[in-house]
Amino acid sequence: MKTLSTQKSLRLRMALIGFLFFIGLGTIIGRAVYLQVFFGPSLAEKASGQYEKTIQTNGKRGSIFDTRMREVAVSIETLSLAAYPRKIQDTRQTARTIARILNVKPQSIARKLDADRSFVWVKRQITPKEARALRDLQLKGLEFLPEHSRYYPNRTLAAQLVGFTGIDGNGLEGIEYLFDAELTGRKGIATVLKDAFGRGFEAQEDMTTNTSGNNIVLSIDGAIQHLAEKALQQAVETHKAKSGIAVVMAPQTGDILALAHAPLFNPNAFGDFNRDVRRNRAVTDAFEPGSTMKLFSAAAALESGCCTPHTIFYCENGNYRIGRNTVHDTKKHGWLSLQRIVKYSSNIGAVKIGETIGAETLHDTLQRFGFGRPTGIACPGESKGSLGANKKWSTFDVAAVSFGHGVSVSAIQLTAAVAAIANRGILMKPRVVLSVTDARGRAIRTFDPQPLGRAISAKTADAVTRMMEMVLTEGGTGVEAALDGYSACGKTGTAQKIGKDGTYAKDRYVASFAGFTPVEDPRLAILVIIDEPHGDDHYGGTVAAPVFREIAQSALSYLNVRPSERAPKMTVSNTTKGTG
Repeated sequence: MKTLSTQKSLRLRMALIGFLFFIGLGTIIGRAVYLQVFFGPSLAEKASGQYEKTIQTNGKRGSIFDTRMREVAVSIETLSLAAYPRKIQDTRQTARTIARILNVKPQSIARKLDADRSFVWVKRQITPKEARALRDLQLKGLEFLPEHSRYYPNRTLAAQLVGFTGIDGNGLEGIEYLFDAELTGRKGIATVLKDAFGRGFEAQEDMTTNTSGNNIVLSIDGAIQHLAEKALQQAVETHKAKSGIAVVMAPQTGDILALAHAPLFNPNAFGDFNRDVRRNRAVTDAFEPGSTMKLFSAAAALESGCCTPHTIFYCENGNYRIGRNTVHDTKKHGWLSLQRIVKYSSNIGAVKIGETIGAETLHDTLQRFGFGRPTGIACPGESKGSLGANKKWSTFDVAAVSFGHGVSVSAIQLTAAVAAIANRGILMKPRVVLSVTDARGRAIRTFDPQPLGRAISAKTADAVTRMMEMVLTEGGTGVEAALDGYSACGKTGTAQKIGKDGTYAKDRYVASFAGFTPVEDPRLAILVIIDEPHGDDHYGGTVAAPVFREIAQSALSYLNVRPSERAPKMTVSNTTKGTG
């Protein structure tokens, strides 16, 4: 009887426990349904705030290519170090550990970690070695987030033209700056997930909005650019010059095949170089062209119809007084024809040309060649040079402009003007960007060759070309520019620089040579400028002309241009020194 009573009591207790269990379970389920239905969105948002961190990211920046689709600027995957200061227990020790690996001062890291913020950047774009060392330590509160870093695989190649980007991937100079909107990837969202202890364990990216930027295809040929930079750098070092510029242009299209500067700089470490070195001086800086301007004075004389290549002028045996000023020649000349004035680079002869044609004709011709206004090249900060109103020119102003003083031009302007002669009088807009393409290489925008107008007639251009050929023959100022196996023509230039007191300095010069090759079918128009060569040998014919020869000779061979049938049979003697 007692056993039955005990069993009955046990069943009663089990039933009671079961009832209470189901009551509790029902309460939990009811509470869960209540919270899910009525408070679900707010609780999810609160949980997300505790276990998710949303960071805005940029898509991969587009690449920059040369004309043969070789990479000039690319973006590579990298990591950046972030931290959640509130999750770091020992701030000072953590700061010391991080600083030792990153090779920075602990105080700078400690200031970031002490910030009253839930998230901070510790260092952007750390190296793989730094990332491995920090990860191995498993420090609490740190996170490694994926980013993109700009990289220039050819280091110094065309650096002044291409430019560079900042730490956030924004273009700061050059093509990177001018086409920043095209190159920049679309912005995306990166979500960092954290576990219950606040440790980041995964970064998810919204790939629907994070797309790559567009690409830029340049007219620059990397091989010709390298040739130009090498020849220019060597000349600057040999003559202990301040700097140098070389421009190579295709006359028929206006394509800039090379735009070289010396000294060079590395955009991968642009902060190590001052702004004067990083500046694209071929576009931004203007200078007095000196005797290269005699080409355009001669063109104006021929175009006016008052002169032929054989019209003679008396060159005053080396000294010609104009008011209170005296114009000198490096050598004494008597009567010279127009073509010999160009060949021997007579300043007085150029003055006589200017006096014959007058200020208006000279000014109008120079304007048609593009002087005094920007070319429109796709580079930031282009200088328009200076070409004053001819109505304000005095008699001596006309004389000075005739041989390249009292007027300033940029290297890109002067190259385009010489290329117009090669192009039988048609001035082309310099083209440095060929197209913008998407991530798959499909063209979005293209930039076609653009004629800017006729500077001179084809007949005049041919006549000036023949004069330029004579400059490279024996007795001319440009004999050291003559090529082996190819015809070439050009003009030397040597201009005194203006000092701080506003007068011409006796020991500071700009040496230049401008020309094109081959004469019968011009493929390359080349300008070389050497700024402030040291020593007595500071003339364009001996300082800049050899650089023209080296660039042209190598570039024609690289382009597989057939040797010229009308090329000189033998190399002209280099004993004749150019003084133009």
